[in-house]
Amino acid sequence: MNATPVRVDADWLRQGALPALLTLLDADGEEARVVGGAVRNTLLAEPVGDIDIATTATPDAVMARARAAGFKAVPTGLEHGTVTIVAGGEPHEVTTLREDVETDGRRAKVVFGRDWRSDAERRDFTMNALSLARDGTVFDYVGGLADLQSRRVRFIGEPERRIAEDHLRILRFFRFHAAYGEGAPDAQALAACIAARGQLDALSRERVRMEMLKLLLASRAAPTLTVMAEAGLLQSVLGGVALLPSLRNMTEIEAALALPADAIRRLGALALFTIEDADRLRQRLRLANAEHERLAAMADGWWRVSVETAEQDGRAMLYRLGRTHFVDRVCLAWSRAGLGAADPRWHELARLPERWSPPEFPLKSADLVKRGVPKGPALGAALRAAEAVWIAADFPTAAADIAAIADAAARRAKSG
Repeated sequence: MNATPVRVDADWLRQGALPALLTLLDADGEEARVVGGAVRNTLLAEPVGDIDIATTATPDAVMARARAAGFKAVPTGLEHGTVTIVAGGEPHEVTTLREDVETDGRRAKVVFGRDWRSDAERRDFTMNALSLARDGTVFDYVGGLADLQSRRVRFIGEPERRIAEDHLRILRFFRFHAAYGEGAPDAQALAACIAARGQLDALSRERVRMEMLKLLLASRAAPTLTVMAEAGLLQSVLGGVALLPSLRNMTEIEAALALPADAIRRLGALALFTIEDADRLRQRLRLANAEHERLAAMADGWWRVSVETAEQDGRAMLYRLGRTHFVDRVCLAWSRAGLGAADPRWHELARLPERWSPPEFPLKSADLVKRGVPKGPALGAALRAAEAVWIAADFPTAAADIAAIADAAARRAKSG
């Protein structure tokens, strides 16, 4: 335990239904504390997300107390001692103190306990093992406070043992270093990750996806992924060559355009060259259909995008792709152009959606039918041809221009 008690004054400890929930669980011989990321981020003065609670009470006792107080209790993970309590409309995971009794690198069997030190020592990193009482007292059993101060991500105890308990901790180590670490990664931890890198292939692709997308959003994603590549870890995750300079450029481009960090856009910069790469990444990381669609749209001809592209050509691309795919593809091309994130011509092209909105194609099938084009495949082909002419003419809006396009499309359809 920390020799000198540390206290924090966190506003969120006094907000909503959390005080009542902690009071409910921290009574009658039981103890409850906030654990994990909320404690870590509070001490780092970073935004706090989910607020998780640990308790000495068994899951059955937790549910009984919660329901007696009028809270909703959902047994979301009883085999691991976890109950979700919905209080004041906000869900809180409440987990009974536990110890691992058997692990296989992917899942663990646990027994419940009442020892806060033992519960802390079974966690992954020292900065994640801090706990916070409802009066603001911080408990540290493994040196997490010192590691937080030095911004060092360090495994609890022997890194090899922590990794053997759950092989996903290899990726979690790099993800937490990218988000919270500074300087070089902890040497002992890095060596253990390299030694166990072959175990990454045994992990579910869904779990790998989750960690990689979170890592890509971290503030130090690019230098951390460089370390992973040098250590021989990134190739096995991506199944292809990592384009690290492109990723570094992409993070700078996002900042220059005031765009929020985007994991899929960054993944494209890191690992995308052709549409086949998008297919490979979908399989390697079990990407969602929408994520794969974005990557495929980025890959489709990004090398043809240039600052030499005329404004009219940019409008045509924006019309066909839509705003998201347009920005993705332009940023990917920009990240590989070697002109830097401050280049004004790339800025102008990337910001085209801010000054121009694609109009709706003004012709319908009925417009060609009344000009004598029969229904069927020829009608669809004629409509597509008319749209292509309209785009090439830079989206005219005058009724006479649109009628002329329709007349020409109808003549071609009927003549051939």
